[in-house]
Amino acid sequence: MEKQILVTGGVGYIGSHTVVELLESGFEVIIVDNLSNSNMNALDGIEEITGKRPLFEKLDVCNKSQLSSFFEKYSGIEAIIHFAAFKSVSESVANPLKYYHNNLTSTINLLYFMKKKDIPYMVFSSSCTVYGQPDELPVSEKAPVKKATSPYGNTKQVMEEIISDTLLSTPSLKAISLRYFNPIGAHPSALIGELPTGVPDNLIPFITQTAIGIHDELKVFGDDYNTPDGSAIRDYLHVVDLAKAHVVALQRLLKKQNKANYEIFNLGIGKGVSVLEAIESFERATGEKLNYKIVDRRAGDVEKVWGDTSYANKELGWKAEISLDDAMLSAWNWEKYLKKRKNINT
Repeated sequence: MEKQILVTGGVGYIGSHTVVELLESGFEVIIVDNLSNSNMNALDGIEEITGKRPLFEKLDVCNKSQLSSFFEKYSGIEAIIHFAAFKSVSESVANPLKYYHNNLTSTINLLYFMKKKDIPYMVFSSSCTVYGQPDELPVSEKAPVKKATSPYGNTKQVMEEIISDTLLSTPSLKAISLRYFNPIGAHPSALIGELPTGVPDNLIPFITQTAIGIHDELKVFGDDYNTPDGSAIRDYLHVVDLAKAHVVALQRLLKKQNKANYEIFNLGIGKGVSVLEAIESFERATGEKLNYKIVDRRAGDVEKVWGDTSYANKELGWKAEISLDDAMLSAWNWEKYLKKRKNINT
């Protein structure tokens, strides 16, 4: 019998790509999502790519009574991959209570039901934001967790602490936190991809939306950072590479290959790319010219960060394989697909 895996936030950007990889690896997937920052069209995309439609329940993981009813209905779940969270750095600065309530409550509720229903495994969607502005680059898992530069980053720190404390008190539970850097791109089919609501907070959808004419210009936040070209530096990895890492981490737990109750891995390409270099990559990969403008720095942004991913490479046998240019091209193909779909529906 196929193993049942619960994916919270499974029709979101990273969640939907991970569901594809899970289905293609032979797992039975149950998605829960409240659709606050996602779209049911992703389910159609998942089905078109894989030939399978995962089970879907619309519910809010922060609602304990809804979750209780869900776990009464589905009693064969063996593991949880937890994506459901708010994720905008700038919104978290403007509305911290929204972030603390949603991100912490959802995680506490899931751990409560893992204990109650004897669900032993969790793969947690964490973030490189837990490192703040690191003292040394590339940053490894052994780097100190510093004061977060945003409430969003702080929720990820606290969620990791909540998971760690729960596992210490309940040794039957095991978890892996994946601290990823900046996911970009879309599935090569162009049937699923990043679909931000409103003005994008992340660079790549802002690039593609500008190129296709939704925005007049791209704002580059700061050119006075202590970096080679003055723009902020990030570690951009393709979302399909990232999705595959979740399946590898899950299999590590299911096969009892984990070396501790709680393990943490960095996921990235292990190389820093500046905002201006990312723009150059997009223009090179697509042949499109971008209209961009340098503006002031944005609150909560880290100057530069990229990851040391050697631990994940060695322990998980996982490595990011898709190039930056290919990631940019896939994001552009997704943007063009969205425009085509919109034109068909209007």
